[in-house]
This record gives sequence, C-alpha cells and structure tokens, in this order.
Amino acid sequence: MTNTKQKQERRQKLKWRIRAKIAGTAERPRLSVFRSNKAIYAQIINDATGETLVAADSMSLKATGTKVEQSQAVGKAIAEKAKGANIEHCIFDRGGYLYHGRVKALAEGAREGGLNF
Repeated sequence: MTNTKQKQERRQKLKWRIRAKIAGTAERPRLSVFRSNKAIYAQIINDATGETLVAADSMSLKATGTKVEQSQAVGKAIAEKAKGANIEHCIFDRGGYLYHGRVKALAEGAREGGLNF
C-alpha cells in the first residue's frame, strides 16, 4: 500500500468520525471544507434537507497569492454569501483535515467575514 493510499484512508476514517458527531440543521448549518492540491472549496449545508445553501471556491473567485491567502479569501467570500442568505451561525466541519494551514486560514477568513462557529 502506498503512502498516498494510507493518507486517504486515514482522512476518510477521520471524516466519518467527525460526521458521526456533527450535523447541520436549519438553525446551524454545517460549513464543510474540501481541500485539493490546487484549490479549496467550502459549502454551507443543511443536512436535515440535504441541500447546499451557499458555496465558494478559490477557482471561481480567481483569487491570487499563495494558497493560504486564497483560502482566506474563500472564507471571507463564504461569509459574505452566508450573510446574504441570513446565516450567522454554523458548525465547522474540517473534513478530516488538520486544523492548520489552508483549513485554518479559511476558518479565520470566515470568522473575519462575520460567521460564528
């Protein structure tokens, strides 16, 4: 088994463990993060109905700078869109990634934009 395969399996187990404990509701939807090698994606999801309320990503924003700066811009963008949809509070779902680097920058950007979690 390759090292990449082991990392993917480890992250998937962490993701399942986190998702077993948290779920988004209409009052407090879930802010889900997905990180690829090139981009970072964020969605605000109501798990009760299974619908995505708001989404933002670094590819559609055409954000410039380092990946960490792009992540912070995505966080601010998702917070602006959430305010437009009357969402103030949410639950942060890091998706099995460590709360460090790009994931942390996205969370801080969302907090700067006005989201509470």
